Amino acid sequence: MNPEPDIHPPSPIAADGIVIRAARPSDYEGIAALGSLPRLRWGTLRLPYQSPEATKKWLESQTPNNLSLVVEKDGVIIGSGGFERYQGRRNHVASLGMGLHDDYHGRGIGARLLREILDTADNWFNLRRMELTVYVDNAPAIALYKRHGFAIEGTHRDFAFRDGSFVDAHTMARLKP
Repeated sequence: MNPEPDIHPPSPIAADGIVIRAARPSDYEGIAALGSLPRLRWGTLRLPYQSPEATKKWLESQTPNNLSLVVEKDGVIIGSGGFERYQGRRNHVASLGMGLHDDYHGRGIGARLLREILDTADNWFNLRRMELTVYVDNAPAIALYKRHGFAIEGTHRDFAFRDGSFVDAHTMARLKP
């Protein structure tokens, strides 16, 4: 008799110690700490001082229509990302979000995470359209998204309040190739 298969097989570890895997409710403290970093928070809609308990509740509320991934380096969460699929007549569309630890920008890790998200969206969820918003002053993120097939479709003026002032954001989208 064969033993039961592992529900969560280990993710392959790259030579640099990076692992991209499904987020688990037990990751809540690492994800909450990640979201409190100044550079990561600057590029997102996250508010300061989000409690680990709020992050845990969010992780526990994920549905099979959503994808939540984390990036680990040597067992420490250094990134997260995923998408939330829309319902009804927009069932072919999802909204993307991702962030990376302040100390790991410019190393290609965000690109690896984005490729995993898009591969899953294209080849497992059969999503036709991926959407996101990005602040207009986040040039590295905009360049990353453009390299992966996203195009700017418009600009939301005074989209969010960040660090004492309003900031505009581009809406970007990618159609499945």
